[in-house]
Amino acid sequence: MGNKKTTEYLDVLDEKGNKTGEIKSKKEAHDKGLWHKSVHVWFLNGKGELLMQLRGEKLTHPNYWDISAAGHAVAGDDSVKTAIKETREELGIILAPEQLKYIGTVKVSEILNDNTYFNNEFNDVYLVQIDSPKFELETDGEVKETRWVSRQEFFKWVEEKRPDLVPHPEEYLLLFKYLENL
Repeated sequence: MGNKKTTEYLDVLDEKGNKTGEIKSKKEAHDKGLWHKSVHVWFLNGKGELLMQLRGEKLTHPNYWDISAAGHAVAGDDSVKTAIKETREELGIILAPEQLKYIGTVKVSEILNDNTYFNNEFNDVYLVQIDSPKFELETDGEVKETRWVSRQEFFKWVEEKRPDLVPHPEEYLLLFKYLENL
């Protein structure tokens, strides 16, 4: 926690999601629009509620509601290791690999922050069914708060394009489709 000054290095991917063998800094990846991997973890409790996090003062979408936990896969790490690391760092929840249910990968290409941040990612999406986890939000302000939201309320947020919800339209469709079958 508080590792803001540490430079993160990412595996560069091609447009199909295969590693190219290159490793670049996270900053360079976003400055140049290089493809890379991120991981998104959704928490679902026994009441059918999804855990949302309110992002802190981040570079993109500050003070927006977002996925339970998410982060970039650093060079050499796979998405399961990244999911476990990000969940521990952001929420203080320690997961075992078998708790992560992979539900799909979403390819995202977007330009943010007045055309200065190029986000070309393959987002591996996981769902964790968990009841009453003990949270310990990180102290560096990356996550301001968390909140459980019913599926119906979250669906309404997405449908109404709530202005303080990070837009992940393809991922939301993937999540809703998966939840229908639970």
